[in-house]
Amino acid sequence: MKLRRLTLREIRMRLVTPFETSFGLTTDRRILLLEAEADGAVGWGECVAGEGPFYSPETIDTAWQIIEGFVWPILRKAQFESAGDVWSLLQPIRGHNMAKGGVEAALWDAEARHKGVPLWRHIGGVREEIACGVSIGIKPTLDELESTVERELAAGYQRIKIKIKPGNDVAPVARLRERFPKIRLMVDANSAYRSEDAPLLRGLEPYYLMMIEQPLGWDDFYSHVALQRLLQTPICLDECIHSEEHARAAIDLGACRIINMKLGRVGGFTPARRIHDLCKERQIPVWCGGMLESGIGRAHNIALSTLENFSLPGDVTASRRYWDEDIIEPEVTVTRQGTIRVPSGPGIGFEPRREAIEKRTVRKVVLE
Repeated sequence: MKLRRLTLREIRMRLVTPFETSFGLTTDRRILLLEAEADGAVGWGECVAGEGPFYSPETIDTAWQIIEGFVWPILRKAQFESAGDVWSLLQPIRGHNMAKGGVEAALWDAEARHKGVPLWRHIGGVREEIACGVSIGIKPTLDELESTVERELAAGYQRIKIKIKPGNDVAPVARLRERFPKIRLMVDANSAYRSEDAPLLRGLEPYYLMMIEQPLGWDDFYSHVALQRLLQTPICLDECIHSEEHARAAIDLGACRIINMKLGRVGGFTPARRIHDLCKERQIPVWCGGMLESGIGRAHNIALSTLENFSLPGDVTASRRYWDEDIIEPEVTVTRQGTIRVPSGPGIGFEPRREAIEKRTVRKVVLE
């Protein structure tokens, strides 16, 4: 396999509804798309780095610099057997998983298209339909939160996740549990709390949550170990897990009982499959998190979610929840039963809408 051309594009997309987490409010997304031509096939990937270094140290601008200045020079000289070799070729670059993962995903798509097989089958997926949950940002009022949840449940979503932060935590959970006593409900703190907040987090125990996602520091295993010992509710780690080694440490130390898998955060399909296999062996369930992706990133999340141990509903939702118009054809839709039927076409199974992409492009470079 030989990478002949790599095109970087920054596109701008406005969210249908602003999305608030513990680290800020997002209304517009700057998104880095990667188009890779290899062995006569073209594949697409998406770098999920944000506009600022808040969820992760990476940003769209650091990722662009790393891809153009370091990833491309390594891969342009390389002849490799398959897309599965890309991760090891990029090992000299420490960190920058989102930059590397976006390129790696594009090459997996290109390889699957070259072979004429769906990407999800190519990576070893087994599900032809995946279960969907929904992530709901912090709302100005409890009434608005309740009506949003009611709308998402009516749309069929099988699990509700709400974002929380200090001062906006127990009250929304109590309100939702009173209104919807039987739904699958979880919370995501995005590292907003500290060890001294353990009594407050224990206050969530009576509401029988599926999990509390990433309550403490984004790189703090030790404090999560201590907190999980205090809680019956499972802790799910997200920001803490960047590699197979991190996942093994978290499991062995008892820092969590569930892991959120994000393709960009761990660096692509090769490390994601390794983490998946480790968690399956240790009987730790995984699920696919979202990063406000365009349809291209969403398509890769669908493929990832078909792996066997993705046993909980993920944050892979319909295109129209986020965008008035997506950049793929067809757009991602969710059934009334809260599932997405996995596409059967080659590669990611969706076609990028080039005209829509070019209309939104504000920066572009072609490396060849």
